[in-house]
Amino acid sequence: MIYTPLTKKALKLCFEAHREQVDKSGLPYVFHPFHLAEQMGSENAVILALLHDVVEDSDYTYEDLRRMGFPTEVLEALKLLTHDDAEPYEQYVARIAFNPLARQVKLADLRHNSDLTRLDVVDDAAMVRREKYLRAIDLLERAAAGS
Repeated sequence: MIYTPLTKKALKLCFEAHREQVDKSGLPYVFHPFHLAEQMGSENAVILALLHDVVEDSDYTYEDLRRMGFPTEVLEALKLLTHDDAEPYEQYVARIAFNPLARQVKLADLRHNSDLTRLDVVDDAAMVRREKYLRAIDLLERAAAGS
């Protein structure tokens, strides 16, 4: 993890935004963005990893994050990572592929979410979700190789 004033601010905000949330196994959800952030090698990537679900899963807005001083590059990548259910998933992933920062964080997100050992029960829905994520990983890796 890279510790700067902005990454510390993002850590605190991430914790606050996800404080009461749990993942599919009942573990505190905040462990997921922390896990992603630990894999990142730049300040902006750490911030994005920590904030990647904040707008989607809390009451915080992009404008709130802008006012808090998070960089434009992070906010632009965050907008790409925030999935609108009205948008087809494949289109959403394809959009992310063209932004290196968003792509890096999304790949880490997909890999972590594809890890079935995180789940207490691996049912058909989990297997379908994993296959969807593996297809997305393939698309993003091919985009990264072409950059």
